[in-house]
Amino acid sequence: MLKASLGLNGGITAPHRAAALAGRDVLVAGGTAIEAMVAAAATIAVVYPHMNGIGGDGFWIIHREGHDPVGISACGTAAGMATPEFYATHGHTEAIPARGGLAALTVPGTISGWQAALSLVPQDRRLPLSVLLADAIMHARDGIAVTGNQSDCTREKLNGLKNVPGFAETYLIEGKVPAAGDRLVQGALGRTLQTLADNGLEAFYSGPVAETHAAFLQEHGSPLRIDDFNSYAAQHVMPLSLKTSHGRLFNMIAPTQGVSSLGILGVFDRLGVLDGESFNHIHGLIEATKQTFIRRNADLGDPKRMQTPAQEWLRNDVLGEMTARIDPFRALDWPHIPKAGDTIWMGASDSEGTVVSFIQSVFWEFGSGLTCPETGVFFQNRGAGFSLQPGPNELGPGRCPFHTLNPALALLNDGRVMSYGTMGGEGQPQTQAAVFSRHVQFGMDLQAAVTAPRWLLGRTWGDETTSLKIESRFDERLVDALRGAGHEIEMLPEFSDLTGHAGALVRHPDGLVETATDPRADGAALSI
Repeated sequence: MLKASLGLNGGITAPHRAAALAGRDVLVAGGTAIEAMVAAAATIAVVYPHMNGIGGDGFWIIHREGHDPVGISACGTAAGMATPEFYATHGHTEAIPARGGLAALTVPGTISGWQAALSLVPQDRRLPLSVLLADAIMHARDGIAVTGNQSDCTREKLNGLKNVPGFAETYLIEGKVPAAGDRLVQGALGRTLQTLADNGLEAFYSGPVAETHAAFLQEHGSPLRIDDFNSYAAQHVMPLSLKTSHGRLFNMIAPTQGVSSLGILGVFDRLGVLDGESFNHIHGLIEATKQTFIRRNADLGDPKRMQTPAQEWLRNDVLGEMTARIDPFRALDWPHIPKAGDTIWMGASDSEGTVVSFIQSVFWEFGSGLTCPETGVFFQNRGAGFSLQPGPNELGPGRCPFHTLNPALALLNDGRVMSYGTMGGEGQPQTQAAVFSRHVQFGMDLQAAVTAPRWLLGRTWGDETTSLKIESRFDERLVDALRGAGHEIEMLPEFSDLTGHAGALVRHPDGLVETATDPRADGAALSI
């Protein structure tokens, strides 16, 4: 069984070992957790392309010793031409296409997020980009060993992707889905990363790279133009926060579903459950999920268009009302409108006490699929999550779409700092709640809390059913009790990708760092 990695000089956890190694090497070289995360983010964009890429978005929660946690929202905004009328002229009045040029309608934000994060590192101490991006460039130039995860995903989604411009020549080998272990070379992406290392991260949003992308996107029907790239910048933000009996929890602002992740734990804290892995534990978290998702689905969107700020959803009276609606013995009828999405989460800490929670995504697997052959960049389809109907998530120029992404961080009452998160769209808040409650509330070992069997209410990773999915390692008596309470249960394999690829990192007051990784992924948890 996996055990948590322990160290006194920092650590990093990532769902691909190469990304964890890239971050670890930066820490060993004296870099900060922020710089280690940039190295890991660039590397994982190369080695885990079905889950994320530099054509997507990113979000950070950063805690520095002696400072309040800060957030970075690198949420790409909709193109200036992106309106319901634009899509109507292209024959789409009900929904935005999920693949191809029309799906690529928001600026990729994550690289601007890297830049915003690095601005928190003193200039005279900052490692050069040539060091931070070296591993990513090497893996793109020399090739990666395709994971089984990527191979399976490519095969499953091929019908929707194979005819999207640029996809087949970039992610197939001689027209075929690469098998696990095949070498996949991404030479154009390597050259693009080298350009960023040589000219600065801002080169993604101005100059030849941006001009190439704008022309390619316009050619293939996207509303994005060069002005959209030139004007984009990630934002430093104050994260959402919630005080619970265990400490203060932080997550990302709207349009992410960070408020849902906090809401689940806030409601569950009020239920007063004392026994981990019991019916009360699992049923309580599932019912708390339903209450928060009902509110999320009705009201969450671009924060400038929401009737009530997301922080107000976390008031004591609001959480109390949600808690009162939970029947401790019966399941609330379900389903609801699910939210899809795929991503990666990573955590890092350094010897100075900085702790990072980071998440990066292209929405669906391989995003829009639209891949620029000159740069090797494929563009996210996050904008497909906009609505063409009036409401908080209605499409419009400069607006932010609903995001499943949400990095989590907690300052615990005993002085520990916990960074945790997962991929998995609809499942992200649920898996966060499982890992946090198991480790913090019920004292489970950190790695065991990540490894333990999980559940998923609703849909994720392209799955269409909205039942309660449960990994088969759960005790049969617990499963029977959940069925008896009215939960519609679908059994999953022992370790299922549907329940996400989670990770966690805990820094203790004495400097000890624990890191944990998910056996469902291809990652590593490394402490130094």
